[in-house]
Amino acid sequence: MATFRSKAINSKTLFFTTSPRTPLKVLPEIQLLVDNLGGEKWTPEAQARFYRLLGENDFFEGAESKTPDLSARDRINRIPKALGLITLPVVGLSEAGKELLESENNKEEILLRQLLKFQLPSPYHPVGKSAADYNVKPYLELLRLVYDMDGLEFDELHLFGMQLVNFERYDEIVEKIKKFRTLKDQNKGRYKEFKQQIFYDEYRAVFADEIAKGKLKTRESKTPTVEAFLDKKIRNLRDYSDAVVRHLRTTGIVNATAIGKILTIAPERKKDVEYILATVDRNPVYIKDLAAYQDYLFNPALPRLLTDDMDEVIGKLRAEFDFVPPEGLSINRLKDLLKSKIDERKEKRIASKVKELKSYKLYAEIEETFDTLNRSYEPSLFFEWNTWRAMTMLNGGRIKANLKFDDEGQPMSTALGNMADIVCDYGDFDVTVEVTMARGQLQFKMEGEPVPRHIGKHKEETKKPTYCFFIAPTINPATIAHFFTLYVTNVAMYGGKCRIIPLTLDTFRRMLRRAVDAPEKPTPDDIRRLFDASAKYARECVLNDGTETDWYGRITERAENWLVEP
Repeated sequence: MATFRSKAINSKTLFFTTSPRTPLKVLPEIQLLVDNLGGEKWTPEAQARFYRLLGENDFFEGAESKTPDLSARDRINRIPKALGLITLPVVGLSEAGKELLESENNKEEILLRQLLKFQLPSPYHPVGKSAADYNVKPYLELLRLVYDMDGLEFDELHLFGMQLVNFERYDEIVEKIKKFRTLKDQNKGRYKEFKQQIFYDEYRAVFADEIAKGKLKTRESKTPTVEAFLDKKIRNLRDYSDAVVRHLRTTGIVNATAIGKILTIAPERKKDVEYILATVDRNPVYIKDLAAYQDYLFNPALPRLLTDDMDEVIGKLRAEFDFVPPEGLSINRLKDLLKSKIDERKEKRIASKVKELKSYKLYAEIEETFDTLNRSYEPSLFFEWNTWRAMTMLNGGRIKANLKFDDEGQPMSTALGNMADIVCDYGDFDVTVEVTMARGQLQFKMEGEPVPRHIGKHKEETKKPTYCFFIAPTINPATIAHFFTLYVTNVAMYGGKCRIIPLTLDTFRRMLRRAVDAPEKPTPDDIRRLFDASAKYARECVLNDGTETDWYGRITERAENWLVEP
């Protein structure tokens, strides 16, 4: 087996892959890698070529790079290499990577096994002289923390969980969290200031050596003061905390609330978690033996999970679904049956929630979720999910969110690339809905081309008129100009002229308020009239030498009064 050198780490805290934001979004990138470079050596030239290939694909969410070889290495060293999905320095798929790519129904379980094997230190992550005394399988210990603490607030993960660099410190971290909870109760009304002081106290101790030696420098830049240095470290740790939540959520074993940001074990996965915590070795393995570590890491059957026990799977089918499977089925066939039953139950739960949404009973909750987006653990996910709930509440049509739901019908991850976030089927026409937290010029760069392309793709697939709501906290002028131009320009790739209405979140919320207050609830015809009006305003602006600003002002006013006859 080929060997290679790995750069030593010198961190003092836990760290995790922060991109792509959803772990399974890495799969098309891995497929692209092995399809185009499989069997080749991972040289700087091959790395640069791979990064250019990434940029040519719709699923890629990165940016242009002046050093494509470095950017490619960084991207591949994250999830693909660290979780043992690919082989290097000769590019190839590991057995675990092959199963993850080919699996139809079991991706979450395969990902879970790979997360549980991630360890510090390892041959992939040797430690440097100034590093913490790493001795941990981070996902395993943080999962234990969520279980043992009967739920973990995001701030607790951020403050204390990221210090769990050695599993022998586990009890110390638990005691810190317990003390924090007591002090928090004593500091009601001044929580923000209290939390900030705890952060400074905790991480001043973690980085005491650097502070004492005046090494106030992070990866990005030198910082002028101790507080500025700590602030940057804390922001970085927040990104890592976000990442570990997303990763665990993707496996389906951890739930997280949008409001309050509390992590809990999914009730129906409690026995699975108990089995993991009781059986998976806490000690890192094969720390200096690369070949043995790769054999372990690449093995898709390790570690053993509760779902590998045939009697447990049969018992779950009987207990939760009152279903007795035929005798003689293999464990994989039984797992498929269990997954199909879980999916059926999930769809029933989502259908029940849709019925409740259409009754307008959840309007206050929807508004509260919009109010707390910036305080949620993953704003983009909950923005997309809550907008789907809002569009569903408006009634009429079949509203489909392309985000992934967990077993309880709660949001797990955002839509994969190359598709609209939400599709509203209103019979003889459709409306796609795209949401983004991006602001400024980045909004136009990220959304200016994909949004109309999604419309064109949808038109081609359905042969139906298709319109689009584009919703963001603020709308960048470049975005407005681009969408206005598409109203009066035929683009074959986009299926002709595109009707896209850009809405600030505030404007969209006022539309919801109008619907709630209306004596008669809106219909698809009301929505279509709004898009007809936007097209009319665009034509009038062109005829009267108006600008995109004039058009945007008129359509915003019309949207805020969309149920009033013009």
